[in-house]
Amino acid sequence: MTETIQQITEVIRNNSSFLLTSHEGPDGDAVGSTLALASFLRKIGKDVTVHFRDPIPDLYAFLPGCDSVQAHIPDRSFDVAFVLDIGELRRAGAEFCNFKGSAIIVNLDHHLSCDNFGDHNLIDSGAAATGVLVHRIASDYGYVFDRETALCLYVAIITDTGSFRYSNANREAFTIAGEMIECGVNAWDVAEQLYENQPQKRLELLGRCLPTLEVFKDGMAASVTVTLDMYAATNSSAELTDGFVNYPRSIRGVEVAIFFRQLEERKFKIGFRSKGKVNVAAFSAVMGGGGHHNAAGCTLDGTLEEVKAAIYKVVEENL
Repeated sequence: MTETIQQITEVIRNNSSFLLTSHEGPDGDAVGSTLALASFLRKIGKDVTVHFRDPIPDLYAFLPGCDSVQAHIPDRSFDVAFVLDIGELRRAGAEFCNFKGSAIIVNLDHHLSCDNFGDHNLIDSGAAATGVLVHRIASDYGYVFDRETALCLYVAIITDTGSFRYSNANREAFTIAGEMIECGVNAWDVAEQLYENQPQKRLELLGRCLPTLEVFKDGMAASVTVTLDMYAATNSSAELTDGFVNYPRSIRGVEVAIFFRQLEERKFKIGFRSKGKVNVAAFSAVMGGGGHHNAAGCTLDGTLEEVKAAIYKVVEENL
């Protein structure tokens, strides 16, 4: 692991142009870790382009560097391409996957099932967030963290640990968070931006989601659902569903929570969350998905009834 970090820092020292990307539907870790890496690279004089297939959710618009993210990859060459928090390369989107160039690929991830698709692969399922890996690399380089980089790293860690409520909130995560606060991050300001600043239509969407609650497996599993009709009725979108899966997980006795999110008429994204005792990456893998111990997901085709039946069967048999 240390050798890989040193190899990556050498790649950074010896190259000048960098392309950074993460997965579709970027969450707090994807956004925070990517923007933190971009900030670090720019501060040491590198030429950096950040590309996301999907727009960054408004929730994270306060992070420095958001305004520089590009929806399309410029028609040019890059020395190095960093791929962060992705699990599977296809999740970066077709444009990046079809990107033809001689760039050195560096894969940073903490998903248990991540593929080794990079020329350099720094994968540690023990890391609380991909932002932790960015911190390790920048620290090995000798970077002195400034407030902007620290803010992005702090958000990466706080979101992927559920504000340090999840079982992945280990000593390293707390240590880095404390260091970032010493660099000027205001914990209350971040909490206010993330948790006290939601649009009204998110509550309206949640109001339609919660009545879909289903509890099964003797109270050990529960699910909620959001459909296209709910988006239309509330004039909302998928980015406002972040955190909805935590409501069924919060029920006493529930060990596995499931969130069904409709993508198309016959296509659903399924998110799994665990309280810590159950490895939901195993459920996801059975259905062709990926993830890590406490958070995983997959995509299935079919009607809502068909998709639920398939997922419930897997959970019933393996929980």
